[in-house]
Amino acid sequence: MAKVFVVTDSTADIPKELQLNLGITVVPLKVHIQDETYLDGETITPLEFYQKLEKVDHLPTTSQPSPLDFVQTYKKLAIDKDDKIISIHLSSALSGTVQSALLAKEMVKEEGIEVSVFDTKKASYSIGIIVVGIAEAIKQGKTFDELISITNDLINKTQVYFMVDTLTYLQKGGRIGKAASLFGSLLNIKPILTLNENGEVYPVDKIRGTNKALQKVIQLFEQFAGDTPVRLGISHAVNESQSLKLAEMLKEKLNVKDFVLTEIGPVIGTHVGPGTIAVMVTKE
Repeated sequence: MAKVFVVTDSTADIPKELQLNLGITVVPLKVHIQDETYLDGETITPLEFYQKLEKVDHLPTTSQPSPLDFVQTYKKLAIDKDDKIISIHLSSALSGTVQSALLAKEMVKEEGIEVSVFDTKKASYSIGIIVVGIAEAIKQGKTFDELISITNDLINKTQVYFMVDTLTYLQKGGRIGKAASLFGSLLNIKPILTLNENGEVYPVDKIRGTNKALQKVIQLFEQFAGDTPVRLGISHAVNESQSLKLAEMLKEKLNVKDFVLTEIGPVIGTHVGPGTIAVMVTKE
């Protein structure tokens, strides 16, 4: 019996328990801290990463998986000649990960392995929330063509907003996109950012004070979802208490059918910094 497998990368920030329960395969990116290289989520945990980040003189750097990393993963999964793979990844505007997956797709095609690669134009658990939806659809027995259609649909129905404590990390990492206009902000201004249709970091608003910023995020999601049933995800960089507070506030305003709290891993954390909260909603 031919199977369909779902593959993603470590920037999806999917909790380990969900990965295991749903059979999600994760290809790690790398984070380079001083003279050490770590596999995102495998040889370094988010907590270990943020502890190291406090002590380093230079900002860590990150690198994408190689095409060979994906080739090895695809071959390991697709044992039967009719097995197929859905491969869902970080925005191509932020990383070359999708390009590596596309190159690997062509390499394994010669061996009869069919892979469909998706550039979500998203990051962190706004990728993960899509991957989890596809993993569940695979368990329901959806066909490969149905899964391709569902993936595109989930990408279009998912919105993300995030708040960072400082724009320094986005600036130093070169991922600032259109958010550069926010520089020169006054003290206690909280920038609210999103990823636009091209998958670039884009400014939405800048609000004075954390509580007002949280209320603005809630308002944006009310406009996005209305009364539609939604899946809610929140990923955070060592900011769990604020994230749980925001989750309760969102549950009061939205028709939340499912909620996942997760940590922003080392690779995304390198570019957004500690204190960040990202909120993602998928309309059902």
